[in-house]
Amino acid sequence: MTVMATRVEAPVEALEVAAYTVPTDAPEADGTLSWEETTIVVVHARAGREQGLGYTYADVSTAKLVESKLAAAVQGADAMSPQSSWLTMVGAIRNLGRPGISSMAIAAVDLALWDLKARLLGLPLCRLIGMAHERVPIYGSGGFTAYSLARLQEQLAGWVERGIPRVKMKVGSHPGEDPERVRCAREAIGPEAELFVDANGAYSRKQALALAERFRADARVGWFEEPVSSDDLEGLRLLRDRAPSGMAIAAGEYGYDAGYFRRMLEAGAVDTLQADVTRCAGITELLRVDGLCRARGVPLSLHCGPAIHLHPALALGQLVHLEYFHDHVRIEHLLLDGVVAPREGALHPDLSRPGNGLTLKRSEAERYAA
Repeated sequence: MTVMATRVEAPVEALEVAAYTVPTDAPEADGTLSWEETTIVVVHARAGREQGLGYTYADVSTAKLVESKLAAAVQGADAMSPQSSWLTMVGAIRNLGRPGISSMAIAAVDLALWDLKARLLGLPLCRLIGMAHERVPIYGSGGFTAYSLARLQEQLAGWVERGIPRVKMKVGSHPGEDPERVRCAREAIGPEAELFVDANGAYSRKQALALAERFRADARVGWFEEPVSSDDLEGLRLLRDRAPSGMAIAAGEYGYDAGYFRRMLEAGAVDTLQADVTRCAGITELLRVDGLCRARGVPLSLHCGPAIHLHPALALGQLVHLEYFHDHVRIEHLLLDGVVAPREGALHPDLSRPGNGLTLKRSEAERYAA
C-alpha cells in the first residue's frame, strides 16, 4: 500500500490582536486580590483562507506587546511549524523578560498558530496534537471571599446539582472566618462531593498548617491550593510533608516557563502541579510541562480558561482535571461561539469542528473593546 503525504504550504500572513474588558457579575476577591472586571486579549493568525484563534487573560499591555514585537516575528513563518515560531518569539522578547506579560503574549499567539495549523489541515486541534483522553474532568471554581455565605453555598451547590462532583472556594482574606465558611461550603455540597480550597498564597506557614488541620477535620477538604506563596518552595514542601492525610497541596498557576515547573518539582513542593496554557507560553510549552510531570510521576491540573484549555488538555498524559472558573466561563460563553457545556462532570470536544472549535462573536465583543 502506498501512502500519499499531503503537503500544505501556508505562510503566516498576519496577526490581528484585540483586547476586551468585561465587568464581573458581582465583586470578586480571593486571599490576596479583588477585582470587578477581567480583560481577555484575543489573537487571530491568518494564512490563506483560514485564521486561528488564541487568547489569554491579561492586561491590555499584553495586546500591545503582540502588536509591537510578536506580529513581525511570526509574519511569513511556516504555519505548519508553530514550534519554530515559538522559538522566534522567545528570542524576540529576550530583553523584555520571559515571565509575566511576555509569556502571556506568546501564549495567545502560540494558541492561535496551533489552531491555524489544525484548521488548515481540517482537523480538530486535539486530533492534531494527539489524544490521550476522550474527556476532561472539571471542578467548579469560584466561591470568592467577596461572596456572602448564602451566595457561596448557592454557587457551590449549583455545580454539584449539575453533575460536577468537585468544587473549589477561595479563602485567605479573612483567616478568622475561613473555618466557618469552609464548614458551610461542606454543608451546602453534601457529603459525597470533593471540596477544594485556594488561599492564593495568603497565609503564613504556621497559619496554613493550623488551618489545614481544621479544614480536613471539619469539612474533609482534599485540596489545598497555594496555602503559602508559590514562590515559597520550602513552605510548600513543609505543608506537603505535614498536611493531614488525604489533603493534596497544589500550586503552579503562575508558572511562565518550563524552568519554573522544573524547580517546583525538584523541590518536591506539590502533590499536584498546576499550569495555565494562557500563561506558560502556550501549547508548545504546556506539552513540555506534561513531560516534566510524567518524568516525576506527578499529576497535572489545568488552571482556568476552560474553553481554550479543552483541546490541549486532551493530549496530556498526566492530566487529572481542569478548573471550570466562574469568571472565565461567563466571558467565554459571552464572547465565543463553540464553547461546550459540561456533561457528567467533564468537557467533551466537538470533533465536528476544526481547530479548537471557537470563533469570536465580533459584534458582541466590540461592546467590550478596551
